[in-house]
Amino acid sequence: MKLFKTTKIDPTAQELSNPLDIAVARRDSGVIDMVRAAVKHGEAMLAFQPVLRSAPPHTTGFYEGLLRVLDATGRVIPARDFMPSVTKAELGRDLDVLALNLGLKTLAGNPTVRLSLNLSARSIGYTPWMQTLERHLAEDATLGERLMLEITEDSAMDMPELVISFMDRLQPMGIAFALDEFGAGTTRFARFREFFFDAVKLDGQYMDRLAENPDNQALVRAMIAVARQFEMMVIATSVERLEDAELLIELGVDCLQGYLFGAPTLNPPWLDTAGNRARA
Repeated sequence: MKLFKTTKIDPTAQELSNPLDIAVARRDSGVIDMVRAAVKHGEAMLAFQPVLRSAPPHTTGFYEGLLRVLDATGRVIPARDFMPSVTKAELGRDLDVLALNLGLKTLAGNPTVRLSLNLSARSIGYTPWMQTLERHLAEDATLGERLMLEITEDSAMDMPELVISFMDRLQPMGIAFALDEFGAGTTRFARFREFFFDAVKLDGQYMDRLAENPDNQALVRAMIAVARQFEMMVIATSVERLEDAELLIELGVDCLQGYLFGAPTLNPPWLDTAGNRARA
């Protein structure tokens, strides 16, 4: 066959000669097609996870809205199953627009709800995203006062000028910002002080069996101290055990989030619980 007579080998073809690579490529292609169809037809929704205040009586401070899409069978697909395949693609921006639209509709229909939404740094300056925000704020300018946008530490540190400018533009609208996955990457503290994040979300990797891990306790104390120096609210994530939650409260976090307090749900308290919606 002519294929085996060529002297030059295409690196891409060589990479995909491995059956595992081929399977992964096919899977990613299928995921992208599924997500693209969901975006086109608006087959998406938010799952809501409560974030509790650490101070008694430990009421819900706000909810994080987590995007879910529906596949062709109507099955709910969580973000962890599609975000890695689309984050770096244009489609990732469209998902951010979709999540923002759903989140702002939630705020508009529920005046007592406060909500945080994830935002990829790639969507900063994306015209459809800004148009969606401006359209909703034109209808109700107070929505921004109940919205928090979460930007990952890696995104913020990779494009600090862009993120700082974006925050400067939106914070006067009442919108708050949280530095997500704080401690997951390499924080450039020389740049860190230039940001004016309202909150930090401690990366969940430090929360696993925290009460029995002195090393992680030391790191969590340090991160809390840094946040306090810059007057940022501290949110602990991925909290799953009572003893870890009690220690985090003792260490001085302001809020706690995790399965100990509630899984993401398509059926939050402000919706009719008689329907078929459930955890997602």
